[in-house]
Amino acid sequence: MKKLLITLTLAVIAFCAAPTVSAQTVLDGAFIKEHTKTKRVVPYTHIREADVMWARRVWRKIDLKEKMNHPLYFPTEAINDRKSLFDVIRQGLMVDGSITAYDPGALLTDDEFRKPLLRTQLEDMFTRMDTQYTENLTTGDMEMVVQKIDLESRDIKMYKIKEDWIFDKQRSTMDIRIIGIAPMKEVRGEDGEVRGYAELFWLYYPECRYVFANWDAFNRENDAERRSYEDIFWKRQFSSYITKWSNVYDRQISSYKTGLDALLEGEEIKQSLFEFEHDLWNF
Repeated sequence: MKKLLITLTLAVIAFCAAPTVSAQTVLDGAFIKEHTKTKRVVPYTHIREADVMWARRVWRKIDLKEKMNHPLYFPTEAINDRKSLFDVIRQGLMVDGSITAYDPGALLTDDEFRKPLLRTQLEDMFTRMDTQYTENLTTGDMEMVVQKIDLESRDIKMYKIKEDWIFDKQRSTMDIRIIGIAPMKEVRGEDGEVRGYAELFWLYYPECRYVFANWDAFNRENDAERRSYEDIFWKRQFSSYITKWSNVYDRQISSYKTGLDALLEGEEIKQSLFEFEHDLWNF
């Protein structure tokens, strides 16, 4: 009996002295990823109004269903080291408070950052209450059930961006500056079919750059070279089509062209922007 007590005592002492391993001390990988999290934004080059020889404002849409834009859409659920672009935006709005959302207006036509949205308005936007009536299996009566439905990242299928194309004669370069970005959610009818897309809010992109620069986007070719969301926009590594450019009527392409004709009109505008820059160097 005495030997048994000694053995148990030694076992307890050995167990207490053994090092405990917690999940927070485990490194999920071969190295610590610090580059993107500590990355600083490359400042824009200052442009004087006197040096702007030519400028044009362009609106375009980024369709996340296109393969080239998948790094902006996936993962639909946050994982250890990556989030989708919309989840990054949501954290910047609701958790960090580092960016501001602006109301697009009742007709979704206001993209001039006039009215900031309050936190309560954003909470109502990200979470809605749905009321349904279900049958009680015990009594057979219809009971009202209130269900909370969260706006998920997979619901955001498009982004709308507003940008300025500027030719700076001082540096002899064509400079493209993204001014605003707006996530767009699906609008479904009563039958569940997609009827279109609507802007949730507008974000002032120069403010978003400081948030986007510290979050990784997936690189299909190399896991060690994880570019940030800011890199994707800075290097124009996304696919998009033009929906409007500055015109005397202030109208979108969809107001006078539809379907394939609207896409071709956008491609013609894109080609004219390219040819303008090309012709500057055609002596």
